[in-house]
Amino acid sequence: MNTFLLEIVTPEHLVYSKQVNSLIVRGVEGELGILPGHIPLVTPLQVAPLSVKSDGVTISIAVHGGFVEVHKDKVTVLAESAELPTDIDVERAEAARERAQRRLQTRSKQDDIDHRRAELALQRAVTRIKVSTGKGQQ
Repeated sequence: MNTFLLEIVTPEHLVYSKQVNSLIVRGVEGELGILPGHIPLVTPLQVAPLSVKSDGVTISIAVHGGFVEVHKDKVTVLAESAELPTDIDVERAEAARERAQRRLQTRSKQDDIDHRRAELALQRAVTRIKVSTGKGQQ
C-alpha cells in the first residue's frame, strides 16, 4: 500500500480526489507530512499551500483554512476554500495582496478586526500567488 485517497472538499464542491503518495499540510502547530498508513488524526489548518505528491509529480494547492482528517487509507481536507494552480487568477491575487498590504500599513486604533481581516486577506493572496507560480511546493 503506497498510496491513499486524498479528497479536498469545500462547502461548494469537491476540489480534488485522487490516489496520492504523500501530502504535506501546514497545521496550526507546524508542517505535517502524511504518508500511507498514517495514524488517524484531525487538526486545524493554516492558510497555506499544501503539497501533494502523486506518481512522481508534486503539485501545490492553495488551501484557506479548515481541517485535515487522516484515516488509514484516506485523507480528507475540509477547507473553507481551496484552489488548484490552474484556477488561480494571478493578477487578481496580486491586487488583493496590494490592497491588504495598504490596509495593514494604514492601521489605525479604530478596529483590530479590520486588521485581522487584512492579515488573512494577505495570507490568502500570498498563498494563491505561491501556488500559481509553482513556489508553493515545500
